[in-house]
Amino acid sequence: MKPLLFLATAFINTFGITQPSGEAAKRSAQFIATLLGIVIFIFFSVVAVGIYMLIRH
Repeated sequence: MKPLLFLATAFINTFGITQPSGEAAKRSAQFIATLLGIVIFIFFSVVAVGIYMLIRH
C-alpha cells in the first residue's frame, strides 16, 4: 500500500490538490491505481490486437 500512497501523494502534489485525510488518501491511492491499471490494460490490449492484425495479414 505504501507505493500506492507515494504515487497518490506525488500526483496530488504535482497538480496542487489539497492534501486529503488519511482515509481519503488511501481511497485516492486505490482510485489512481485502478485508473493506471485500466490504462495499462487498454494499452496492452491495443498492442495485442495490433500484433494479431499484423500476423494475420
